[in-house]
Amino acid sequence: MDSLESKVTVTSSELEEDRFSRFELIGWWKQDVLSKAKVLVIGAGALGNEILKNLALLGVGHIVVIDMDNIEMSNLSRSVLFREEDIGRSKAEVAAQRVCEIYPQCRIKAITANVMYDVGLGLVGWADVVIGALDNREARLWINRSAWKMNRPWIDGAIEGINGVVRVFMPGRAPCYECTLGERDWEILAKRMSCNLLTREQMEGGKTPTTPTTSSVIAGIQVQEAIKLLHGMPCLAGKGFVFEGMNHTSYLVEYTANDDCMSHEIFEAVLEWPKKSDETTVGDLLDFARSELRAADVVLEFSRDIIWKLKCHKCGEETEVFSSAGKLRTSDGLCPKDGEMRDVITMHSYGGRGGLEQKTVASLGLPLWDVITIRSDTNVRQIIMSADMSAAQMPD
Repeated sequence: MDSLESKVTVTSSELEEDRFSRFELIGWWKQDVLSKAKVLVIGAGALGNEILKNLALLGVGHIVVIDMDNIEMSNLSRSVLFREEDIGRSKAEVAAQRVCEIYPQCRIKAITANVMYDVGLGLVGWADVVIGALDNREARLWINRSAWKMNRPWIDGAIEGINGVVRVFMPGRAPCYECTLGERDWEILAKRMSCNLLTREQMEGGKTPTTPTTSSVIAGIQVQEAIKLLHGMPCLAGKGFVFEGMNHTSYLVEYTANDDCMSHEIFEAVLEWPKKSDETTVGDLLDFARSELRAADVVLEFSRDIIWKLKCHKCGEETEVFSSAGKLRTSDGLCPKDGEMRDVITMHSYGGRGGLEQKTVASLGLPLWDVITIRSDTNVRQIIMSADMSAAQMPD
């Protein structure tokens, strides 16, 4: 008798069709929309694991996952993609590997980095939708502002204990995440950074109590909202889905737009720059700005604050740093000569007075594939360092 293998021949297209055939029974479902979709997942912990698992099962074709941490023993009870032998490895890299095991056709890239300091705005613009699996307000606020600037929707998820919330924020349609912040939220945000813009070490590594069951619920709603967004279906825009696990109750909340919110900025006129950021000088951009804006006095505005120098008020010594604000720890601010905390000299913009024209954009401490605003008294444009995309090796 011949073996079953010798009688059955299945093509890859038939496998693909059969794999997702149950989804296609949903009237509005279009699997090709998901296979072409680009999703940015920020965070690969308990929530991020469930989000990535769901995206893989659903056949999402292009994913980037960002996380700055390595796997610890405590992650194993809450993270379906991690194994004991993975302890010490990058969360993002291991999660990406397991996504490929679930859905080999997925093009996924892992980035081990802090999204606030190490990732250019171009990555946010690459995505069709951003999904947050974050555990702190500072990172959420950064993603909110970045998503608005790059005109991308983002879906926030938060869990604590056996409770959680999912919120969907659409660019150009307030309220946004920042609109939802209250006085207590701003107090916590203020404690995250010291007055000299150096990260407080004691504020890092905060532990949020979670369970895998709650992660499953919240991540499931997040991904379901993403699927609806990608299909052009109605979603929780400007609203929150609140899940209370003790009695298994849930309800929707509607947020109110804040007219004074600082996040409501969308980059309308983004120009692609032909050279990489390590080949482009500050002077190149200033010359372009003068020509493009037809003005002699122009300013370059950066996507984030840059720590330019550290200056000791005791011995007077200055050290050029060129790092994203917040990337340096408080201990880095101590003067190596006398141990005094040095003053931090920052810049968010540059107009040509400081002798930096020969420095490359990359050497300023800005990440690859970032966006720089050029401004005169009457005009404004944005420049995206699009030539950096090749170095980023994005999934296509």
